[in-house]
Amino acid sequence: MKSDAQLRTDVLAELDWDPAIQAAAVGVTVKDGVVTLTGHLASHAEKAAAERAVQRVRGVKAIAVELSVKLPAGDERTDADIARAAEHALTWNVWVPDGKVTPMVEGGWVTLDGEVEWEYQRRAAEKAVRPLMGVRGVSNMIRIAPQLKAADIEKRLHEALARQARRESDRIDISVMGSQVTLRGRVHSYAESAAARHAAWSVPGITSVVNELRVED
Repeated sequence: MKSDAQLRTDVLAELDWDPAIQAAAVGVTVKDGVVTLTGHLASHAEKAAAERAVQRVRGVKAIAVELSVKLPAGDERTDADIARAAEHALTWNVWVPDGKVTPMVEGGWVTLDGEVEWEYQRRAAEKAVRPLMGVRGVSNMIRIAPQLKAADIEKRLHEALARQARRESDRIDISVMGSQVTLRGRVHSYAESAAARHAAWSVPGITSVVNELRVED
């Protein structure tokens, strides 16, 4: 089991290793395996990259992201400019269904609204607008239209976990209520917890995943 000091060292090294992140602008504190990120970054995409970098580090139990986006001088864009760019980005993204997602922008913050059939489409829409210049943040309010019955969802999820999180699948309890899945049990790392969550979101018809998995070394 890593100490908090060793975990902080590893997180700093991972941030420094990622070329998409200005590591010197990110403050890192660790307490009981929980990593807190602070500071100001130049874009929402960089903020997301910093969060993903921490998720890759073994031993991280949870992440608190207190980073803010502070645009460099000259990079500011009007809400109308950002909205037009977001519309183009969604239109040109092959994973986002045409006409299903609407972007709204206020103060540089993009809110996505609409309805799609799959979680990957919902994520693709967010990824399409996240790196746009001037974006300070993204609220993904896109809804997923349920396509399967609860019994079908549970069956497919068990199969997906067996494929994608094989080592942990026997230690994870699954409960399905409507289109909401709850995961309970123990895993060995944050990455394995994320893999189980990803497997759940990969099942068509899932609209909510409650992850109650505990990370234990």
